Amino acid sequence: MDVFLKKVCGLFILAGSLTACNTPDPEFSAPVISERIAFSASRQYPEGITYSSQLDQFLVSSITQGKVGKVDLNGRYEDIIASDTSLISAIGIKVNNGKLYVCNSDQGVSTKSKPGTTLTTAGLFVYDLASGASVARYDLAKLYPNSKHFANDIAFDANGNAYVTDSFAPVIYKIPSDTTQPSALYSPLFAGTEGFNLNGIVYHPDNFLIVVKSNEGTLFKIDLNNTSILPKQILGPTLPNGDGMVFYNNDLYVVNNRNRVSRLRSTDNWNTFAIVETDSTGYNQATTNVAVNGRIYTLNARIEEVNKAVAAKNPSLLQASDYSIQQFKSSLSGN
Repeated sequence: MDVFLKKVCGLFILAGSLTACNTPDPEFSAPVISERIAFSASRQYPEGITYSSQLDQFLVSSITQGKVGKVDLNGRYEDIIASDTSLISAIGIKVNNGKLYVCNSDQGVSTKSKPGTTLTTAGLFVYDLASGASVARYDLAKLYPNSKHFANDIAFDANGNAYVTDSFAPVIYKIPSDTTQPSALYSPLFAGTEGFNLNGIVYHPDNFLIVVKSNEGTLFKIDLNNTSILPKQILGPTLPNGDGMVFYNNDLYVVNNRNRVSRLRSTDNWNTFAIVETDSTGYNQATTNVAVNGRIYTLNARIEEVNKAVAAKNPSLLQASDYSIQQFKSSLSGN
């Protein structure tokens, strides 16, 4: 009898296991991503990172070669946009509605750089993510002539309109989702004479933008309900060399100082903010970040090497192939 009961119990357990295996579980169907993903891509020097749930892979740009590639969860890299001769340096990238949006710029260190395009290029290129085909491209620099340009980062509002920062011109470009003519939002607060000005940009569901001004380490809030109102500085600690930013669970994660990610929180709808924690382990020459399955991942891009090559006007200095993607490790209980 004991043997029989054991067999029956075993069958029930097996049946239960089979039923469980056939029941979708969001937690277990989500990809398991390592805390750190190392990848190799010859002279890639990626600046931007995003994630495609469609491809189930990270996407990274290339300053030196004007292309975009994908990185799987095991660190295998493969080009996806590599033959567009007009894409000089791919900087910030985002995926939205099955399309890949890429900021096009030129610091003079790309294999496609020319004297006539160096520091004068600001564009937004749009590709079909599945096929890689070009969908649209926008010359943004012409909206603010007689200035240096560097299209840097992208954000989307609730209506699918895109917003692009320019690090060398005191404007944020708006590219409407209906593909009508782009426009430029100017503010003297965005201007500066040394280094990178506007850099990372994010959209808040209350219909405003937050941008970071790298050379001052300050944040600005732009009310999209009334863009005639001057942007307002968000009061809080300085974020030196503030770069990529991402919102997650009402907190803002900012890559700064090129070697850390700070988690910011506001209690007054982003009129002020405080730093609630900073993770500085595993970051080196970091640039931008992305939220994936409840975690924040940051790109270690060797950006200081790029800056030195730009200063020396010598792209041959850029020969590295090894990069990494680092997960933010929270010290707060319950994250």
